[in-house]
Amino acid sequence: MAILEDKLTEQTAAEQISTFESGNEMAAMAAAQINYHIMGYFPITPSTEVAQFLDQMKTRGEHDIMLIPADGEHGSAGICYGAAATGARVFNATSANGFLYMIEQLPVQAGTRFPMVLNLVTRAVSGPLDIRGDHSDLYYGLNTGWVILTARTPQAVYDMNIMALKIAEHSKVRLPVIVAYDGFWTSHQKRRVEYFKDRTVVQQFVGECPTDYNFIRDPKLPVTIGAHMNGEDLMNNHFQQSEAIYHAGEVLKEVAAEYAKLSGREYPVLDLYKMDDAEVAVFLLNSAAESAKDVVDKLREQGIKAGVISPNILRPFPAKEIREALKNVKSLLVGERADSYGAHGPNLTHEIKSALQDDRNNQTIVLSRVFGMGGKDFYPSDAEAFFQMAISAMEKGVAEKPFDYYGHVPGDPEKILKPVIEPQHGDVYKSGLIEVKMDEATNKLKVKIPPLRMLTSKPKRIASGHGACPGCGIFGGLELFFKGIEGDIVTLFQTGCAYVTTTSYPYSSHKQTMMHNLFQNGAATLSGTVEAFMELKRRGEIQVADDATFVMITGDGGMDIGMGSAIGTALRGHKLIMLEYDNEGYMNTGSQLSYSTPLGHMTSTSGVGKAQQGKTFHHKDTVQIMASTNIPYVFTGSEAFPQDLVKKGAKAQWYAQNVGPVFGKLLITCPLNWKSEDRYGTKILEEAVNSCFFPLYEVEQGVTTITYNPEEKNKRVSVTEWFKYMGKTKHLLKEENKPLLEAFEDEVEKRWQRLKAKHENPLL
Repeated sequence: MAILEDKLTEQTAAEQISTFESGNEMAAMAAAQINYHIMGYFPITPSTEVAQFLDQMKTRGEHDIMLIPADGEHGSAGICYGAAATGARVFNATSANGFLYMIEQLPVQAGTRFPMVLNLVTRAVSGPLDIRGDHSDLYYGLNTGWVILTARTPQAVYDMNIMALKIAEHSKVRLPVIVAYDGFWTSHQKRRVEYFKDRTVVQQFVGECPTDYNFIRDPKLPVTIGAHMNGEDLMNNHFQQSEAIYHAGEVLKEVAAEYAKLSGREYPVLDLYKMDDAEVAVFLLNSAAESAKDVVDKLREQGIKAGVISPNILRPFPAKEIREALKNVKSLLVGERADSYGAHGPNLTHEIKSALQDDRNNQTIVLSRVFGMGGKDFYPSDAEAFFQMAISAMEKGVAEKPFDYYGHVPGDPEKILKPVIEPQHGDVYKSGLIEVKMDEATNKLKVKIPPLRMLTSKPKRIASGHGACPGCGIFGGLELFFKGIEGDIVTLFQTGCAYVTTTSYPYSSHKQTMMHNLFQNGAATLSGTVEAFMELKRRGEIQVADDATFVMITGDGGMDIGMGSAIGTALRGHKLIMLEYDNEGYMNTGSQLSYSTPLGHMTSTSGVGKAQQGKTFHHKDTVQIMASTNIPYVFTGSEAFPQDLVKKGAKAQWYAQNVGPVFGKLLITCPLNWKSEDRYGTKILEEAVNSCFFPLYEVEQGVTTITYNPEEKNKRVSVTEWFKYMGKTKHLLKEENKPLLEAFEDEVEKRWQRLKAKHENPLL
């Protein structure tokens, strides 16, 4: 911002409330006050909270936005585009890899000129995974055709979200707008902010939703959206789009001036701090610029004419304003939280240099430094180091090293990662006590397993010392499944709790080979690994055991966003196991609803309050979906029924090695987000099975067999016996929620009866 926080309390035209909030809270506040029609979303850290806050506000009846949980960010972008095409007001928030996953959709929306607002909570795009903040995701968005505003503080996040919609819908613009702010620094840290007490002030400022456009909203006025174009027409379309995004720069000035009268806060194109007579300066985006301002004050006391430049808009790029700001600056250091690999400097460095080329009288020396990648903190001492580099260049009259990284250190050979335990493989994982044979008469496998205590000598596949929460059921369930697997395994863990808690560089809890990929593509990735192994072996280039088993481990989130990859892998027939641990939510990002979350269950994006009572639709039957691909073996399992699970592990290995792909689903406890006591973990799983919510069965060569029938054992219970152990379901036991409970019970019964019919009729 161009004003300091101590001026926020000055009297303004509209009444405002002063409080302390984070950037994510203020993005949600702005959206709620505008009262958008639609938000299509998918959770990803650190933007996840925006949807969570909006869900909490909706349970209290504070807005009417329809929150649509997508299957992934690509789906959320499609939801938003489809909604925007009707002329509805549309909102979204995302970060990092999620932004890249939806990026294919972004030029489509810009090119067809449908406004919306997307909050990009910036985070590292990287391999290996890093969930903290830099600007590598933002830089991928520079060529999408979207207007891009940048917000340094929670206050700016609120204000720019309000201005963004007005800019997007302006008749000279008609483009979608990104509001980008720093993940964790701005998104989560609370700062003093002001917001309008009466949301009608915000709604009057943004104005009525435009209707004078070709929208999909009236059958009597049919339109064609996105008709195919040849080169001549596309050239004209892109020219008009280009003109519109340049208009957005001028429209920002108009909207910002109007907003300043209403709020008392000014947002010029460039935030210039003590730049009037500056001879040396740094150019920084977002929160880092705020850290550098204190250093400017310190340098000024020493007689050094220092200043800070930070843009409030990146697209269109403010070239004219930058030339003006730098006309008397002798040395400028451009600090960027991302790189353009191989280009001798990141994106903004080149754009600044390009802007200065149009001023023949400009003699500014430009240095470029990549800093703060992957969330590495930026302190005032770092800003001071930037200024010292710029001062040195000014004194020498040349940048001796125009481009470099800042904050990197050489590796220490003495600290090389050393194995904590001796690698375990081969015979150590072979008990010789499990027997699996095909029964030719029934075309089913017969499995003999010893008493479970005899399998305890088999080492665990995952070492102790991981970071899972107390009572987490993931590793108990996985290890029990692995007891049925003989010999070596190669695992792929998709992003999720199991991955994050077992691999934190430079440590790993995995005793055998493990790789990671994002959860939208795990199955496809492992299929490539399997086939490469087999081809290398066929050519005699590697020697591996014949009984090596390849297993993909995913949470229920990976079987939402990664459903297409899993189905494709199944249909191609790769010899591997896909194993889903279902803890009924996206727990790694903070317990948001997944498509496997049951009806009525409370999550951080299906809250419970006067306006809603948990998730509004039934859970996805992943097992039946995968069974429909006709793979040789599909099963469900639970740690509460250990013999059943170990047998299914042995079957899964046999089919994966001899026939083709296998899919299994384990119900897993999550005490933290189920709001249950750790000691009830096994009991909760047992009741989920005995209530027939999570039946134990297998589909072997297309034939369904229930492997545990609670009715036959006189152990069937009501789902209420399961619900009473979990805080996330206790509201369903209240009298006022009886209709919702009955709807859930009816669905469970319908699926159970259908499963019994398949069990009794092999052709179903």
